[in-house]
Amino acid sequence: MSGGPVHITDAEFDDVMKKNPVAMVDFWASWCGPCMALAPTVEEVAKEYGGRVLVGKLNVDENPKTAECFQVYSIPTMVIMRNGQEVDRIVGCVQKKIITAALDKHLRQE
Repeated sequence: MSGGPVHITDAEFDDVMKKNPVAMVDFWASWCGPCMALAPTVEEVAKEYGGRVLVGKLNVDENPKTAECFQVYSIPTMVIMRNGQEVDRIVGCVQKKIITAALDKHLRQE
């Protein structure tokens, strides 16, 4: 879990969420400039929070079912999950400190 983000598909989404008490899923697409700009930050967060938070990436073009289920209409969108339920959402290409502050808040609640 500490090497980087895990690529998640529609088929495995529910199982992955059940196995990880706290997770952050980056909804993205390869054609999305802001998504590409955010990717290195997501990589850093995945490495820093490895073992505590599952950081996943879900390509909305390849996995539209999950994106629709979470009503992701703008990308990048990062959804923070706790015990399989959405607890927070960050939309847009944001600074790393915004992402880590949200994760830290939900880790403290464990």
